[in-house]
Amino acid sequence: MTYFNTLAFGIYPYVAMIILFIGSWIRYDREQYTWKASSSQLLEKKKLRTGSILFHVGVLGIFFGHFFGLLTPVEVWHVLGVSAPLKQIVAVVAGGLFGVICFIGLTILIHRRLFNARIRATSKKMDIVILLLLYGQLILGLLSIVVSLGHLDGKEMTHLMLWAQNIMTFDMVEAVQQVSGVHWIFKLHIMLGMTLFVVFPFSRLVHMLSAPVQYVTRQHQIVRKRFAR
Repeated sequence: MTYFNTLAFGIYPYVAMIILFIGSWIRYDREQYTWKASSSQLLEKKKLRTGSILFHVGVLGIFFGHFFGLLTPVEVWHVLGVSAPLKQIVAVVAGGLFGVICFIGLTILIHRRLFNARIRATSKKMDIVILLLLYGQLILGLLSIVVSLGHLDGKEMTHLMLWAQNIMTFDMVEAVQQVSGVHWIFKLHIMLGMTLFVVFPFSRLVHMLSAPVQYVTRQHQIVRKRFAR
C-alpha cells in the first residue's frame, strides 16, 4: 500500500501536470484549429443552453472552491478566525450546492450527447469520454460530501489541504503521508482528478485556457458604414 500511495499521490500528480502543460502547449502550437469547444448549437440549442448554463455555473463554483480551499494555507484560515470544522461545514454546503447544479447540467448534456442521433453522429469518442469522466468525478465529489457529514471535525479536509500544498511545494514525502490515511472516496477523487489533467490536452476542455478576455475591451467590428446622402 505504501508503494501504491507513493505512486498514486506522490508521483502521478507530477506526471499529470507535466502532461497537462506540455500537451496543451504542443497542441496550441501545432493544432490551433482544433483548439475549440466544437459547439453543436446548430444541431440542438434548447437542452444545450439549459445544460451548459447549469454545468458552467456549477463547475466554476466547484473549481474556485477547490482552488482556494485546498491551496490557502491553514495558517491563513486561522488568522481569519475560520476553524477546521467551520471550514468543512462551509465546504460541504457550498460544494453540495454547486455540485448539485453541476450534476443537473451535466446530466442534461450527457443525455443530449448520447441520445440525440444527430449530435451522437457528429461526436468524437473523446467528447463522450470526457463527459463520462467529469460525471464520474462529480459523483465521487458528491459522495465525498456524504462521507464528510459523518465527521465534521475537519481533520480529513486538513489532510487533503496539506497534501495539495505539499505537492505544490514539491514535498512529495510529506504529501503522501498526509493523504495515506484519508477515506478511499477522497483518494479515488484525487486520482480521477489527476486523470482529467492527463486527458485535458487531448479533449475539448482546452477551450478553458482561451477565455475571451479581449472581447470586453476590443473595438467594435464595423459590418457596414453609413454614408451621408
